[in-house]
Amino acid sequence: MASPTGDEPSGDELSASVPHVDTLIIGAGLSGIGMACRIRRSMPGHSYLILEGRRASGGTWDLFRYPGIRSDSDLHTLGYSFRPWTQDRAIADGADILRYIRDTAREYAVDRHIRFNLRVVRADWSSRDGRWTVHALDTLTRESARFTCRFLFSATGYYNYEAGHTPEFRDAELFRGTRVHPQHWPGDLDHTDRRVVVIGSGATAVTLVPAMARRAAHVTLLQRSPSYVLPVPSKDPVARVLGRVAGPRRAYELTRRKNLLQQTFIYRSSRRFPRGAKAVIRFLQRRVLPSGYPLDPHFRPAYDPWDQRLCVVPDGDLFKAVSSGRASVVTDRVERFTERGIVLHSGRELAADIVVTATGLDLLAFGGVALSVDGRAVDVPRTTAYKGMMLSGVPNFAFAIGYTNISWTLRVGLVGEYFCRLMAYMEARGHTSFEVGACPPGSTRKPMFDFAAGYAQRSAGIFPKQADSPLWRMNTDYTEDEQILRYAAVDDGHIRFARHAPDGPAPG
Repeated sequence: MASPTGDEPSGDELSASVPHVDTLIIGAGLSGIGMACRIRRSMPGHSYLILEGRRASGGTWDLFRYPGIRSDSDLHTLGYSFRPWTQDRAIADGADILRYIRDTAREYAVDRHIRFNLRVVRADWSSRDGRWTVHALDTLTRESARFTCRFLFSATGYYNYEAGHTPEFRDAELFRGTRVHPQHWPGDLDHTDRRVVVIGSGATAVTLVPAMARRAAHVTLLQRSPSYVLPVPSKDPVARVLGRVAGPRRAYELTRRKNLLQQTFIYRSSRRFPRGAKAVIRFLQRRVLPSGYPLDPHFRPAYDPWDQRLCVVPDGDLFKAVSSGRASVVTDRVERFTERGIVLHSGRELAADIVVTATGLDLLAFGGVALSVDGRAVDVPRTTAYKGMMLSGVPNFAFAIGYTNISWTLRVGLVGEYFCRLMAYMEARGHTSFEVGACPPGSTRKPMFDFAAGYAQRSAGIFPKQADSPLWRMNTDYTEDEQILRYAAVDDGHIRFARHAPDGPAPG
């Protein structure tokens, strides 16, 4: 495995001892690759290793293979701050995003430090040794493997990559067509000239419908309740102009900041003036729908904008598919399946050859890794997240969870910067461990994800909590996080540092 010098040891060396690195990263997706690149950029003498449970890097962008898979954030903010996105399309296809991630890994040579098919199942911290022992399972051979590290970083996101969320549908077994969840899309599924029903109303559903409508006989979006669907341009004209006059890197930096400010403004104004936000969204929808097309009930949610994440459709592709007649929207509930399709609560029957259950995802804290500290299991829901990236009572551990209201990577990038600053601070002072205590007395703890999406509500009980005290909140504001994670002092009085000694840790 990776050595402190970055050289690859021989097989004999691997079998002689448990591989040890300074930092072990769990997950080789957008967040994990980004973290490794930051270590490589700012801490060249620091050894690291990435363990990936799947056979390829890319995380979400390698896992999901359904038609039309794309981002719902622009790549100037979803991309890494240190590597410009130079393609013309700002709202990019999944294949282009995957290529960007892998090209970044190769450019910074972090791809040589990824170990595939190793799913981390347990991590045990020893205060006596001042290190983590990480237990992994080889998904091909079913053999176990062990690693040790000083710092453990979870870059697993928060989705359960093993299974998506599918409600129990009455008589689903009677359906003679094909039923598929987007998370497990068959590579040989041909929907050409087939009647397709997509059940759902979120980002995946509104992506699938226009993509499948290009070849299907007809696609029906069947939603129990609508979401806010916002048409946006797939290309950023400002970025194109800046690219010609300022060069790729400077244009990327300026476009990134411009889009960040724009996203923040939209979010804040929507929360403050929800009626105005609704009016703007409906105005934009009417511009891309046929004259007289009823927005009610199909595009009239029962909640305010940003109570749940807005669905973005590049160049209004969903609305164009509806306008062309190749797709339609039905707002109703599934009563039961039949051999030929779906009977709705209203009594109407939708004929289908293929039913796609785009009914959401299930969440999983830290990829399902069981944590323990000095032999005691960590009860994750009883911990509190500090700065949205560390757990109370869990030493030398950090995790990356991004924003839900603006681009995910904006926050993950700040987390990576801070974690590198923290490790550098400790090395400069001889500290070997850090630990965050409990949140301040009198603080009110609440769910980590404070929004109304179904997947967040279903999984609230398995994640750490946040608190209403400063530094213990999961911020949704980049400006606040930038101050906390990029500019504020590392040692802010809430983190306890220690030095490891032969007889155990001593106060730093």
